[in-house]
Amino acid sequence: MKILRPSIFSSQEGVEACFTESNRERINRSGSIPGLNLGYNTAAGQAEVDRNFDVLCDHLGWERDHLAIAEQVHSSNIEVVTKPGVYKERDGLITKVPGLALGIRVADCAAVLVADVRQGVAGAFHAGWKGAAGNILPKGFEMMIREGGKTENFLVYISPCITQKNFEVGEEVAEQFPDEFVDRKSYDKPHVNLAGFIHQQILTMGVIKENIELIEECTVENSRFFSFRRERERAGRMLGAIKLT
Repeated sequence: MKILRPSIFSSQEGVEACFTESNRERINRSGSIPGLNLGYNTAAGQAEVDRNFDVLCDHLGWERDHLAIAEQVHSSNIEVVTKPGVYKERDGLITKVPGLALGIRVADCAAVLVADVRQGVAGAFHAGWKGAAGNILPKGFEMMIREGGKTENFLVYISPCITQKNFEVGEEVAEQFPDEFVDRKSYDKPHVNLAGFIHQQILTMGVIKENIELIEECTVENSRFFSFRRERERAGRMLGAIKLT
């Protein structure tokens, strides 16, 4: 199984994190959506997705019943959680509970994973264009600070997502981003630099640049990942997950 292990957390005791790849050639090859699809809002049935979660947790050595998963709606709604389960209409989860893994599903949007190991607080945020423009990350970071986190301790992972080259949008979307993150000259329609905007937001919150890991691979261009823009209803979902240990 191919899984990305964020290097920003790899040397830190007290935290584990991962971001899954599609694994189309290795797992569930004859399924409704081949690969490690972890999205219940996809064309695959619940039993198929359940099996994929079991396979992933077995591989990671994590407890399946210790997962807190956001049921995302492209909002800036965030909840501080203490128990496993599915959290409806939430696009961000925060916890101080060791062993409770927070999970965000994506297929072109960015999964942003954050930890302050010293203060014992972690967060997982779904940053598509709506969430990013709606300030889910500043809101989430402020909530983590209220839970005792300190910005200077934050370690941040920004997952692969759609890149500017492939993120064509209408003007109604483009106008929600600063001009420096919108290319209106190179293409017929505006293109948004989602990852660049997210990275700048995090820096503006006071996170040290060296404490941010930004993965610049494009989900649309690379079949290692699921992509809704490329595959539409046949797209699966990747999982970005983090837990304190």
